[in-house]
Amino acid sequence: MRSPLGFTIAREFVSMARDPGMRRMLLAAPLLQVLVFSYAATMEVQNVKLAVINQDSGRWSRELVLRLEAAAFVDQVIHAPSTTALADLIERRQVLLAVHFQPDFSRRIEAGQSGPVQLLFDGRRANAGQIVFSYIRNIAAGLQMELAATGAGPPPAALVRHWFNPNLEYRWFLVPALVATLAMVPTMLISALGVARDRELGTFDQLVVSPVTTLDIILSKLLPAVFAGMLSGLMVFLLAIFAFRINFHGGPLTLLLLFFSQLTFVFTLSGLGLTISAACNTQQQALLGLFFLTIPMMITSGFLTPVENMPVFLQYLAELNPLKHFLVIVLGSFFKDMSAAEFFSNLWPMLLISVLSVSIAAQIVRWRVQ
Repeated sequence: MRSPLGFTIAREFVSMARDPGMRRMLLAAPLLQVLVFSYAATMEVQNVKLAVINQDSGRWSRELVLRLEAAAFVDQVIHAPSTTALADLIERRQVLLAVHFQPDFSRRIEAGQSGPVQLLFDGRRANAGQIVFSYIRNIAAGLQMELAATGAGPPPAALVRHWFNPNLEYRWFLVPALVATLAMVPTMLISALGVARDRELGTFDQLVVSPVTTLDIILSKLLPAVFAGMLSGLMVFLLAIFAFRINFHGGPLTLLLLFFSQLTFVFTLSGLGLTISAACNTQQQALLGLFFLTIPMMITSGFLTPVENMPVFLQYLAELNPLKHFLVIVLGSFFKDMSAAEFFSNLWPMLLISVLSVSIAAQIVRWRVQ
């Protein structure tokens, strides 16, 4: 590319390739972050210690205790001799919860009645306790179904089936979502530091007096960020399918629409980052502006908490968040074969935000040039 635009774009890519830190961020950072997020940042609870006080000498309490001991999330079951010892185990944080069987538990089951079980949780770890409660409820429901099949015990009230993620594997949700979130980090970082770095180093004035137009400057700052975002997203996508064995239920058309959606997403983020960069004089200011933008984007995207749980005004604000729309596309592409209409309903807001952000960045860069 011998045009002024070609030389300007090549300058940006050469500058990015010569930076050892940038190379590490593009290649090593996505791999490390996928491993950290997929194994450490999980809502699943493992290696749980339980305490049991069994005042019932019947069959069914022993059966339920055996099933708890064999559960994958249980590390150890401690049999407490008394309620005082039970309270002491919870107080000293040696167990997350305690299971208390009343003396008439098995007798009530044999009589065809429900057998209540008392669960005592450590309220200092309430979130983990609620998750473990759902695990224990599933184990009890399995036993209840077997009892109903043999005619002993009441029939189960409901049978729960989880679509798209039948085993409730948290990694199935987390790793595909990283296609969007980890593509956002290098895209916004490179675009946010582009103009600010040149201004701080004094090379922006040289770029202004060179035979390039404002459009050439804007494209030269956008394209490296778009390339970095697409590369990071592609790496995480391949890791999700081949390393973590997460099924991609979409067909070839879904894959093509996903690629176009990711291109739109990273281009939108590049425009937002370039707007920050053009408005700042130093890289420190750009990083601070990037921090104040990315944290609200992550919180209102649905990656950490469901958007439906937020106040109504935040739900409307989330519609201006491109990460929220792209997360819907990515998760829908992995878990079901999304239709083109569903793609477009989340694609057009990103296209609109992209046009607005790039237009604002172009105006600020043009003002800086003049």
